[in-house]
Amino acid sequence: MGIIVGCRRESAIAPDRLKPIARCLDQEPLLSAKDLELIRWAADYYRCPPGEAIFSALPTRLRRPVPSSQAQPKGWRLTAAGDACPLAQLARAPRQAATLTALKAQPAGIDDTSLRDQLGDCSAALKALATKGLIERCQVSAPLDRIGAQNLGIPPIGSPATSPKAWPDISPEAVPTTSPDASPDGLATSSLATNACAASPDSPTAGEPMLGPALNSEQQVAVEAVSEASGFNCFLLDGVTGSGKTEVYIRLIQRALERGQQVLVLVPEIGLTPQLAERFAQRIRAERVVLHSGLGERERETAWRRAAHGQARLVLGTRSAIFTPLPDLGLLIVDEEHDVSLKQQDGFRYSARDLAVRRAQISQCPILLGSATPSLETLRNAERGRYQHLRLRHRAGGAQAPRFLLADVRSQPLVTGLSHALLTRMTEVIEAGNQVLLFLNRRGFSPVLTCHDCGWISVCQHCDARMTLHRGHSQLVCHHCGDQRPLPVQCPYCESPDLRPLGQGTERVEDSLRQRFPGIPLARIDRDNTRRKGELERLLTAARDGAYPILLGTQMLAKGHHLPGVTLVGILDLDHGLYGSDFRATERMAQLLIQVAGRAGRAERPGTVLVQTRHPDHPLLIRLLRQGYAAFAAAALSERAEAGLPPFSFQALLRADSRTEQLALDFLRGARTLALALEPGPVEIWGPAPASMERRAGRFRAQLLLQCSQRGPLHALIDRLLPALRAQASNRKLRWSIDIDPQESL
Repeated sequence: MGIIVGCRRESAIAPDRLKPIARCLDQEPLLSAKDLELIRWAADYYRCPPGEAIFSALPTRLRRPVPSSQAQPKGWRLTAAGDACPLAQLARAPRQAATLTALKAQPAGIDDTSLRDQLGDCSAALKALATKGLIERCQVSAPLDRIGAQNLGIPPIGSPATSPKAWPDISPEAVPTTSPDASPDGLATSSLATNACAASPDSPTAGEPMLGPALNSEQQVAVEAVSEASGFNCFLLDGVTGSGKTEVYIRLIQRALERGQQVLVLVPEIGLTPQLAERFAQRIRAERVVLHSGLGERERETAWRRAAHGQARLVLGTRSAIFTPLPDLGLLIVDEEHDVSLKQQDGFRYSARDLAVRRAQISQCPILLGSATPSLETLRNAERGRYQHLRLRHRAGGAQAPRFLLADVRSQPLVTGLSHALLTRMTEVIEAGNQVLLFLNRRGFSPVLTCHDCGWISVCQHCDARMTLHRGHSQLVCHHCGDQRPLPVQCPYCESPDLRPLGQGTERVEDSLRQRFPGIPLARIDRDNTRRKGELERLLTAARDGAYPILLGTQMLAKGHHLPGVTLVGILDLDHGLYGSDFRATERMAQLLIQVAGRAGRAERPGTVLVQTRHPDHPLLIRLLRQGYAAFAAAALSERAEAGLPPFSFQALLRADSRTEQLALDFLRGARTLALALEPGPVEIWGPAPASMERRAGRFRAQLLLQCSQRGPLHALIDRLLPALRAQASNRKLRWSIDIDPQESL
């Protein structure tokens, strides 16, 4: 299967090497000119083969020659009697009146999914209206008439970017010229003829917006600033946890929908979509779809097509949703813009946040980046005036910021990682009828199993990592390669039965808490406990309703969730972030700590955050807790500037892995030699060196870092280096890749 992106009358390739097209699978183009422009730019910038980039932008079913699931969905439409029926006749049945109003706005009919999105469960009202003969069942057609057939010529994939503002950070410097070497034969000099999606003046109505809480002055300033922006503008919404960023999103979405525009909202993780989707459903009356990897293939294709045809006016999704075709795009929002999950870490290694900025440029519309803990790169852009900095300094509704307490656990007795001070405060909070949230970013029962007699430990056979004990499944699991082994009954070396778990994960802490607080409902929220579809939503809903006085979880519980009953947050262990090998470790630690702490005291009751640490005097930790994230970020930026690290420089990481340790290192040594021979100028070359975790999934990994204070010289060197590496790397036992703007070095 292939994708047609352009046509030529002649080709320099011999006719016997050209493959004939056996069958055309689509009746209209899947991607518009603007969609292809974004993908082409991303493939060029991140040095990904154009075909791989295009296929990555499509739902899984559209990457295979399978029958389309674009069948007409079932729905409801008005009968003649329903069309003539005055709404006053249903004054005593408001649910039926609302349903009839929605159908009157769509004379051709509304499918079941859209009705449910707009009105919630309205099955009883539909049944009653059908019994009265006011509505009837029908097949609803997607509004394909909104797809225009205007042919536009755009630059071929692999050609240089022409915009002087083509880089993700909206750099005013000239864009370096890129090489067309990555272009497939026959496309290097051609333009692409494609059918573009034309915006329709009669966009589906958004209905009357539902009123929400009154905006405070800071929220109002943010809403007006973004709403009044014309063309491309990038805004940073820097708001403390609980400051009402979501309310700002909702008001901006409502205004965009009133203008007949579509809106794309990106979130970093699937776990954050249910709560946002629920808030949007309560407040926004427009057709919506959710896009993430947890959907079934047919479900995802259907949602994708509804967005591409302009039927869905609001799209909420994770990073891959950045490529969703939206013919009427008028606003982009990236929530938790700092989160590393917005960067794809394998294959097509793109940053959804940075591509969102580029997409807003192409679409000439505003983009809002929201976070309580903005990334240092984003803060630097705001500092230089590239992004407009909007601040929400106070919590919404009069809620107070939580109080921080440091618990020095050195030489202190701990009960499965819980200090006496934390247990005492937990008892007080539970007896007062409030909730406690405990954060431990380590799932499983114990991070290591050891033999008490000979010292054996449960090391993964394929990775330089220890296997985690999951007692619930009686297994040892490697969290890096996924290898699983049955829990041994005796030591594999000395055959001693005295095997003991060391350290604690969420399973072990859960067992301890159930013994300490018998009869108190407890919810554990981690990846192991929320695998079943709908389980995460069920637990979070129950937690918001106060059904669980004790909440225990990993970072799935830390970000974006509104838990009004939580007045105490206990952070069991974040010390590893203070001395991590990655230069971003302290930044990530600070962001996670502030995000977790933000779950406390979000309603009228004050909140407390107790941080257990063995380094209570660490200067960065002290500054963070006493002066806040802004002071921490300013100090961290100063350190980065002195060290010449991003965002004051730009990086590209060349990775290689092989079954034998020497092969990957030898390849990168050759790459270093080639780079030096190409006269790199100001580009620094560090390495090669083994990765922090050298062996993973049975393969030895090494890396070579390229760094420069300016992006242009770095990318110019990469343009010359990659063709030479492709010609050299013919060993099938070796895999290598390049990561532009890497976010992780593990």
